[in-house]
Amino acid sequence: MKTSRRSAVDPFIVMDVVAAAARMEAAGRRVIHMEIGQPGTPAPGAARAAVAQHLQAADPMGYTVSLGLPDLRAAIARLYQRWYGVDLDPARVVVTSGSSGAFILGFSALFDTGARVGVAAPGYPSYRQILKALGLCPVDIPTRAENGHRMVPGDLPPDLDGLIVASPGNPTGTILDAAHLGALMDHCADRGIAFISDEIYHGLQYGPRAVSALELGNPYVINSFSKYFSMTGWRVGWMVVPEDHLRSVERLAQNLFICAPHVSQVAALAALDCEAELEANRAVYAANRRLLLDRLPEVGFSRFAPPDGAFYVYADVTDLTDDSLVFARQILEQAGVALTPGLDFDPARGHRSLRFSYAGPTSDMEEGLTRLADFMAARRDRAAG
Repeated sequence: MKTSRRSAVDPFIVMDVVAAAARMEAAGRRVIHMEIGQPGTPAPGAARAAVAQHLQAADPMGYTVSLGLPDLRAAIARLYQRWYGVDLDPARVVVTSGSSGAFILGFSALFDTGARVGVAAPGYPSYRQILKALGLCPVDIPTRAENGHRMVPGDLPPDLDGLIVASPGNPTGTILDAAHLGALMDHCADRGIAFISDEIYHGLQYGPRAVSALELGNPYVINSFSKYFSMTGWRVGWMVVPEDHLRSVERLAQNLFICAPHVSQVAALAALDCEAELEANRAVYAANRRLLLDRLPEVGFSRFAPPDGAFYVYADVTDLTDDSLVFARQILEQAGVALTPGLDFDPARGHRSLRFSYAGPTSDMEEGLTRLADFMAARRDRAAG
């Protein structure tokens, strides 16, 4: 049997790096993980306790309604009041199978085959691949380090049907303030361009808080329990949609997913009340961020825009290599430090970049930096000899 053209998507390179690191670990080597965008902490204690309680009660946890548990949708709406002062109708909240499920639902609801959707380069790679798999056309919009990788209306081509913007961004950690975000939203509204705001790293900021697009308008907004709430493997996220789009999204959700995992929704509901634990996690990321900002230039990686949020540093390594894929492989094999090549995030320029994740324990970040310093010193010695 033939495969479809839709299936011809690019690999998610970071997952290939994870697999290579796992093979090394299976062979007995210790690997420092600075490649994966995953908190090193488990789901909050109350979330795990809530699941245990439901299991002990022999709750069958069958299908929920397709839009999600009503209590969870209401709690998410309250989060918008608490974080942003936004009065959100819980009916507009759609609980999804991770943010990935939200992307599929959102893209399917908004765009017909062949639609051109703008994505930042560098940016989250799965945007491009999901769009391709749905028969849509991703349009890379290059951003610049000297601008902090902030997209501005002048960067946008004239023929877009949609635009997805992430703040804080992956891999750059860039946050768009109200002026930057509002300018993009106004530009799209004036031209009939659908706007999607990816806010899955909200809560992970190290200065002023991130602005939600819901403070400025009525676009699609996507978020997740994966990052700030430390629940990557639970696969539960959410999407806020305009009221007049809700039934279209619901019909898609009914048929594509039925519902998000019930057990994960139970955990997510409890996680929303765990602010003290989650803020303690963020304090660890803040310490890790400061460590990398201080030490990476000493090690030999100095060309990056300091991140405002998330837990990544995206470095230009043009002075070190013109093939970040090979360079990352050498670092993994020789230093035992897993990093992500920039090709995942920017197909045109990513061969000159690496992403460093600082989501793990501080002790691992310290060891990883020491290993990188030794690797770079040995590399300089070989070049000199």
